Amino acid sequence: MRRAAGALLLCLGGCGAREAAPPTSLPPAPAPGSATSTADEGDDWRRQATLPDRNRLRRWRDAWVDGLSAARRVAPSQVAAQGALLAIDAALPDPVPPPGTYRCRMFKLGSKGGVGGGFTAYDWFDCRIAAGAGGTRQFVKLTGSQRQAGVVFKAEQTRAAFLGTLMLGDEARAYAYGVDNTRDVAGWVERVEPRRWRLVMPYPAFESTLDVLELVPAR
Repeated sequence: MRRAAGALLLCLGGCGAREAAPPTSLPPAPAPGSATSTADEGDDWRRQATLPDRNRLRRWRDAWVDGLSAARRVAPSQVAAQGALLAIDAALPDPVPPPGTYRCRMFKLGSKGGVGGGFTAYDWFDCRIAAGAGGTRQFVKLTGSQRQAGVVFKAEQTRAAFLGTLMLGDEARAYAYGVDNTRDVAGWVERVEPRRWRLVMPYPAFESTLDVLELVPAR
């Protein structure tokens, strides 16, 4: 099953074109019963995720506490200004964002290996969410030098699981999921306000302790 998920994520990455020319749409969702229609087969994110990603997702609260503590030491007013977005236990029911175009921006909390100052806030970029098979969502960050692409799986009442990969620089295609753990991305998707979501990624491979990607509808 993990191989099937990898194939789907590779397709998503290929659709996340270069920063100068983002795509206007994602590929159509796989037909029910196809090799990548895992949700219709009673599958869930746990059967797709690699062992390192399952461990990262299991330790999400540790990453939140450590990353938020580091961020508050260097930028307390900036952290407080984000309100529910950077509050640990702010998740609301119905965590899966509807299909559409989104504005998104990244916050990096904490540091790793001496890289990063403890808190970094980026400007707005473009993201898109499309319907996937069996109630999943396909997510891709369209612009920026670090672009996540992957699948959102229903998981719990207040959060959904994200599995994907990371494109860097001007790469036009992403690695298949599970091929390179420095490119694999895992996180929790949560709704924190009526039209405000976040993708929380504990222990990313580069720079920070926790990455928080804010998502709000573009219109």
